[in-house]
Amino acid sequence: MSERDVLVLGATGSTGRRVAGMLRDAGVSVRHASRRGSFRFDWTVRDTWEPATAGADAMYLMAPHELPVDPEFVRRAVEQGVRRIVLLSSRGIEVMGDERLLAAERTVRDSGVEWTIVRPDWFDQNFDEGFFQPAVMSGELALPLGDARMAFVDADDIAAVAATALTEDGHAGRSYEVTGPRALSFEEALAVITRESGRPVRYRGGDADYRAAQSSFGIPRDQTEAELAAFTALREAGDGEPTDTVREVTGRPPVPFETYAARAAAHGAWRE
Repeated sequence: MSERDVLVLGATGSTGRRVAGMLRDAGVSVRHASRRGSFRFDWTVRDTWEPATAGADAMYLMAPHELPVDPEFVRRAVEQGVRRIVLLSSRGIEVMGDERLLAAERTVRDSGVEWTIVRPDWFDQNFDEGFFQPAVMSGELALPLGDARMAFVDADDIAAVAATALTEDGHAGRSYEVTGPRALSFEEALAVITRESGRPVRYRGGDADYRAAQSSFGIPRDQTEAELAAFTALREAGDGEPTDTVREVTGRPPVPFETYAARAAAHGAWRE
């Protein structure tokens, strides 16, 4: 395991820094690639691609929400010697019509090397590190998913699955649906955060609530309507079903949402 040289993209992000840390703790040589990492990497600057990939034989592949995974980058990485790719994708992308991630999955499958796709449900850490954090701090989250339940998953569990696939055999050609141990509605999840943080957070789950919130942020109406269509499809697909992937791949149970929220609150995640 220690002989493997792993390139971790997004090494300062929610999952990337966790993957890098787990690999480092296991004695694996890690290349921290990001705009501010030890290996500078920028999807928009092609001159940063080859210096990051040269000499690596495995890669944790992810791209920021607004950017696609460039097939040319994957091709060059394979030419440089990468023989194993673990892609961070997402659950429900067919339902929501997420062509960015669907294309990324096709690129990885067609790469000609070992690949594993990690498809997590909604991250727990969206509430304290990600795009829900400002809404939690303001006391109200608008998301047009009604009472639909999602199998929220901790970023540590996502990273553990990815790190295992990067360093151990037996995961090639697999797509892993990664979830927490049970499904919660957003109202239920926010009730847990309210209890643990002492900060009341209200959930607004209707389309009109979402339109109003997006308008207040200055989001163009056509973008909002496209997002509403995707969320409607997800809502109508029904509740997310938990899987046992974390236990099967890593040998330990997934972190419950209540444990995540208690830990985040104890570290001051939602204090002013």
